[in-house]
Amino acid sequence: MTLHRNRFRTFRSTLLLSTALAVAAGAAGAQEADVTNVHLDEITIVPSKTEEEAVDSLASVSVVNQSELQILQPTTTQDIFFGMPNVTVGVSQDASHAGSSFNIRGLQDFGRVQVILDGARNNFQRNDHGATSTVWIEPEMINAVTVVRGPVSNTYGSGAIGGVIVFETKSASDFLKPDETIAGSIKGRYETNGDGRTTAATGAARIGEAFDVIGNVVYRAADDYEDGNGMTVPYSRYDVLGGLAKARFRPADGHEITLGWVGNHDNWYESGTVQDVTLDENTFTGKYTFSTPDNPWIDLTVSGFHVDADQSQTSQDPAFRYNPATGLPVFVPAGATREFTLQTTGFDGWNTSRFDTGPLRHAVTYGGDWFRDTAETIDPLSGAQVYNPSGKRTAYGAYIQDQIEYSNWLEVIGALRWDGYELTGSGVDNSDARVSPRLTIGVKPFEESFLHDVQIYGTYAEGYRSPSIIETLMTGLHPSGVAFPFLPNPNLVPETAKTWEIGINVKRDDVLAPGDGFRMKAAWFHNDVDDYIGLTYLSPFDPTAGCAFVPLPWSIPICAQYQNFDRVEIQGFELEAVYDTGWMFASLQGSAITGRDFSTSPASPLLSVPPDQVTGRLGFRMLDEKLTFGGELQMVRPYRVGNYATNPVLQSSIIDGYELVNLFASYAPNDNLRFDVRLENVFDVAYGNYLNVAAGSPILEQGFNAKFAATLRFGVDGEELPDEPAAYKP
Repeated sequence: MTLHRNRFRTFRSTLLLSTALAVAAGAAGAQEADVTNVHLDEITIVPSKTEEEAVDSLASVSVVNQSELQILQPTTTQDIFFGMPNVTVGVSQDASHAGSSFNIRGLQDFGRVQVILDGARNNFQRNDHGATSTVWIEPEMINAVTVVRGPVSNTYGSGAIGGVIVFETKSASDFLKPDETIAGSIKGRYETNGDGRTTAATGAARIGEAFDVIGNVVYRAADDYEDGNGMTVPYSRYDVLGGLAKARFRPADGHEITLGWVGNHDNWYESGTVQDVTLDENTFTGKYTFSTPDNPWIDLTVSGFHVDADQSQTSQDPAFRYNPATGLPVFVPAGATREFTLQTTGFDGWNTSRFDTGPLRHAVTYGGDWFRDTAETIDPLSGAQVYNPSGKRTAYGAYIQDQIEYSNWLEVIGALRWDGYELTGSGVDNSDARVSPRLTIGVKPFEESFLHDVQIYGTYAEGYRSPSIIETLMTGLHPSGVAFPFLPNPNLVPETAKTWEIGINVKRDDVLAPGDGFRMKAAWFHNDVDDYIGLTYLSPFDPTAGCAFVPLPWSIPICAQYQNFDRVEIQGFELEAVYDTGWMFASLQGSAITGRDFSTSPASPLLSVPPDQVTGRLGFRMLDEKLTFGGELQMVRPYRVGNYATNPVLQSSIIDGYELVNLFASYAPNDNLRFDVRLENVFDVAYGNYLNVAAGSPILEQGFNAKFAATLRFGVDGEELPDEPAAYKP
């Protein structure tokens, strides 16, 4: 891999210049038009739990809709977020792409990024040498994804100081055309790198307006892939089987009940002591909504969920481990098993009341949420319960938010959230509570000028994350390699994030031609995280550290413990701009970010902060939009880890900068047949994801990969139904 530092010397300046040019382009026209191909026009309620277009939201929001998913042809969850500013996805362990771990604005793991699937929190955590918080979501089941960066998303519960990612699975109303009562589809995809195969089948039906149902099944498998150097990457193979079922009832006007199930059965391998890993996960959701145009005081949503995740591992080779209590060697035969389970149960409810006070329009949203995690580790031989302790954690909260509009130029959002938590296990019984505020002011200062479609906003928001079970209760001796103690820390206090954000939204139609559209969102942010929790290493020669040396030939003189750091500071910039004129579309996405950990002197770079990047896309539509083709260019800056005093191994972690070129094309001769081709990493570049680093060395990603897909669809006509709004209520 070759470094290209000179290509990135003006990286941040380029992003700022792009923003200025984008604003200037947005000021080129002044007429209203109906633009239908811009994904930032998607209606969502994720940022504020009230309906709005993503481009109008006073927050840094990104949406991936069906059109975007068709271009991306995602094999894994990681593919869905290609190029998204300040959102990075790592794999679960080694090079396996079965599971994913999310990073937003340099924050990840232990619930700092909240992942929600159809209203259900995905809280699974397993502590090892890879990512800690992992989710398993099949892209072929997804209808849309919404990302909200920063703690403005704290209406979604405790912990999301980095942000929230909401996945919406397919529903019958999305899949069925207005005049269909029954429809089905089957999709097949083949990938050249790793011999990847995907098969997906979907069926949906409805009875009038009172009932509809959808089912989906997906099988995905691949062998070990090759990186850009032509080397086979071991343990990158996987097998995934997923299913979805969702039914919706409308017993009376304004009332709606939705019941859903999502299941996964995934299999992959992990290195070290080679493990055959199987995940079985079932997510059950239920949601009730009630709203009527006759009563603006009631727009009610109540939802509940239960997630049962069970990960089992079977050792493929015999190995010697250390007893976590004594440090003495223990023989672990091939075929030995261990199991990690997490059950999460919770509910969320809120109502929005709309009313006026003089010239002010109010949308007051108030509600509460609760969830409980029950974690259990069963490992009679190899000591996994040391760094994955069993325990229970309960978190709950309540909030109120007033979204105020005055005329067409001023919008104010004020909110308060109260959070509490309880954590028990191994003799620990902790609890705490806190109130977190939010204030956002958005203005259109050029209301009477040609810049009337430019909106500027500023936000101050706080977030709160309680310590996890692992961070608090981890105890015992490191069970392999070398022996050293893990120390529990019942004195951990919750993290608090304090974020300032300044953003700009631009929404302009008829820019260069009648019917075209330009959309842009850009934001600068500064986030201070007080009492940041991280793993640190202690010396037994420091009498204040509480670290006792273990006198064994295979032990080393350190202890490991999760502690509260003084402060972590993260600041950066992100940009997302889209232009669409029907026959041609283009987009630009970019982010620049820095992070510092003030627990050391001088301050150290924060290891979880992503490298700066910029991604551009240019595409064309022809033959009455039956044919679409285009390309993408992504440039990522070199990632350097500086002097990180508490973990010398990570000083050698170096991820080179790189440039990727992708090509895509699709052809749909009619509504029932579609062909897709996507060529990824066309020039076979050897590159690594900064989140996928093992023992100081990056795990290289796939080299050149060609994807070929075909989708066949059929439908049975019935009584035509009116179109539904596109808003998603998680």
